[in-house]
Amino acid sequence: MKVIINIDGGSRGNPGPGASAYVIKDVSGNILAQEGYFMEHCTNNQAEYTALRLALIKAAELHATELEIISDSLLLVKQYIGEYKIKNADLAARMAEIRQLAQPFAIQIRHVLRHLNKEPDALANKAMDMKQSVGFNPIENLNPPLPAPVSKPVDNIVNGVAVKPVVRKTSKDKKQTPQPSLFDTI
Repeated sequence: MKVIINIDGGSRGNPGPGASAYVIKDVSGNILAQEGYFMEHCTNNQAEYTALRLALIKAAELHATELEIISDSLLLVKQYIGEYKIKNADLAARMAEIRQLAQPFAIQIRHVLRHLNKEPDALANKAMDMKQSVGFNPIENLNPPLPAPVSKPVDNIVNGVAVKPVVRKTSKDKKQTPQPSLFDTI
């Protein structure tokens, strides 16, 4: 199954609080999953790399085989395809994990301008605003466990998809943690 994945990441303060986001669609444009993953402290590049990592994990959960990945981070795209060297040790370690996760897939990755990548940008900003992860059909098992949400979940529609409280399972503990809707206000 082929999927189209838009990814984005950001950090307020660089480094500072940040978020990574992905939106995964089928070839007809139907959203299969979208998630903004809050990170308490990261750089912009760490958030961009984490977005790709999370998208690959979710694509595997969805049993995708062919991925078209779209990012507004020229650095990430050029480093992934090997055109730019990765000089930062942390980013090199993250890329090594990404390459491991990418092995089962046929991948096409490309850079687009920021204004053509609005959906994951909106999710990343929502997660940063709320200081917690938000999503529709998020990753089921992810270490380390995510922080528990503090607001009451509500049914909503985001990008034409019903966004409901979700349950995240971690391999560390099997407690179920609902996520807030994307339109809850603080």
